[in-house]
Amino acid sequence: MNKTELINAIATKANTTQAEAGRVLNAFLETVTETLQKDESVALVGFGSFEVKQRAERQARNLQTGKPMTIPAKKAPVFKAGKGLKEAVDAPKKAKKK
Repeated sequence: MNKTELINAIATKANTTQAEAGRVLNAFLETVTETLQKDESVALVGFGSFEVKQRAERQARNLQTGKPMTIPAKKAPVFKAGKGLKEAVDAPKKAKKK
């Protein structure tokens, strides 16, 4: 599902226009991005949480040349699925096994 399809699905479920659903989705994405830029996390109980993890500098090897290289330290956004989301995704698999 791409962003346009997501907006259409939100508009249908919320019984609103696609334009309004698009504005809401964009506001959500901007808010999450701004919060992560401040090194804060966003927790949606039952769905999951967005947070920033610090990745340490590390050594690697350039696969084309074989020469060692250093990958610099950086911050990376991470999403951790909540229990409710994990159970919802796994539920169809459990139903098929029975």
